[in-house]
Amino acid sequence: MVRPPHPSLRQPASDLIGGHWRTLTGDGIVSQNPAHPDRVVWQGSPVLEHVDEAVTAARAALSQWSAAPFEYRAAVLRRYADLCKARAGQIAELISDETGKVMWEARGEAAALATKVDITFDRSPTGGLARVMDFSISLSETRTGRCQFRPHGVMAIIAPFNFPAFMPNGQFIPALAMGNTVVLKPSDKTPGVGQLLAELMAEALESEGAPLGVFNLVQGASDTASALSSHEDIDGILFTGSWAVGRKIVEANLDRPGRMIALELGGNNPAVVLPDANLKQAAIEIVRCAFNTTGQRCTCTRRVVVHEAIADRVVPLLGKCASNLVFGDPRAEHPVFAGPLISREARQAVFDAQCRFVRNGGQVILQSSELPSADGWFLTPGIIEVDRFTRAEVDACGYDEEVFGPLLRVATVASLDEAIEQANATKFGLTASVFTRSQADAERFLREARAGCVNVNTGTAGASGRLPIGGLGISGNHRPMGSFALDCCVYPVAQMIETSGAGGLAEGMRFDDEWVGKP
Repeated sequence: MVRPPHPSLRQPASDLIGGHWRTLTGDGIVSQNPAHPDRVVWQGSPVLEHVDEAVTAARAALSQWSAAPFEYRAAVLRRYADLCKARAGQIAELISDETGKVMWEARGEAAALATKVDITFDRSPTGGLARVMDFSISLSETRTGRCQFRPHGVMAIIAPFNFPAFMPNGQFIPALAMGNTVVLKPSDKTPGVGQLLAELMAEALESEGAPLGVFNLVQGASDTASALSSHEDIDGILFTGSWAVGRKIVEANLDRPGRMIALELGGNNPAVVLPDANLKQAAIEIVRCAFNTTGQRCTCTRRVVVHEAIADRVVPLLGKCASNLVFGDPRAEHPVFAGPLISREARQAVFDAQCRFVRNGGQVILQSSELPSADGWFLTPGIIEVDRFTRAEVDACGYDEEVFGPLLRVATVASLDEAIEQANATKFGLTASVFTRSQADAERFLREARAGCVNVNTGTAGASGRLPIGGLGISGNHRPMGSFALDCCVYPVAQMIETSGAGGLAEGMRFDDEWVGKP
């Protein structure tokens, strides 16, 4: 039996291969509304063989798509942007129903899809296109040097659940713009949103007469991701997710050094509060960034490092601010800050971490607990005070661990030196923030904080799409999100063009024209 789709979808549960929809029956994957787990959003059983078929279709379409004029590809993507704008309400409803995001946040994610097209085609000096435009230089009177940027080819995009529309959209837009073809695998927790993106892109491609197979969709879990990321006929992988999965992707491609593998992974992100900080601003930003999306952002604030001179004010203030956040049904009529976690397992992982930190010496400032009178995977914010942060001691309450949920840890330090040392006490390196009125202290933090995104007097979450997004260490490599995503979608080819008919004799070389002979 084919389950009726979510109202936002026009196709039953399906893969998209070579421009054709392939219906998926069964219950191998079932996505549920996290706020109301009895409500099924999408249901179907993946077909592993579809991975090979999708890659083959993408390869067949590559030559024609990459050879098409840039403005033609841009027209397709602008048509896609128009469709996203027209159906923004439906996109937001599906995001909310499948992830548990509150509607204001789901609407923001839906609105960002079309904006990414504008950012991708920004031709200003600070726009991404400026770095990947072909150029020529004079090397001598008779020789010209050129650099041309070429698409990698078939790009596999493996998407996360927490931003199931924004993240893959932010990768396949630049990939397609530069002439690559795409195979998208959504998270098995949010297959419906992935299918909706494919429906919109398929309509845009068809309306402009694009070759079949430019954009393909395969649903599945870890076995599908593994088959796709290790496939012999792909040229690049754009992955957003955990370090554990990212490591497996790298390991599967050790013998393919030429394959583009761009990873946007997790973070154990610090926020430092110095004695001269605006405490209201610091508290609002830290709490907002620690608990938005129910703590399910890779850029969420996970650790707070506060100077001892203000710790007795800041720590209770964070607890008070967090305890007044409104968690509830994403579709509630009254204002709601955040909804449920994605699954029962995700909620249990936060509980387990809270217990582990307390068992190892952490002091509970605000206890994370289930939300009364709710049948979904709800969890209230939690804050734990620890003695210090460390990367080495597994059994320490300040151990370097990314907890993907609404749980924040706080430690106290005696100086800026110690604050920077504590902020950098992590194998991750995605985002970091400092709160201070001192320009000198801010500049030092900007210089010494080990992170790909470093902020002053604003939180760790909420990066700008007009800037590069990505991290250091086990937070990833390259910058597969933000304005630098284009850089991950092309490779430069250096060319030297000689226009004279003479070859250059090096010292010690002889050549007699008679050797050539007459034609």
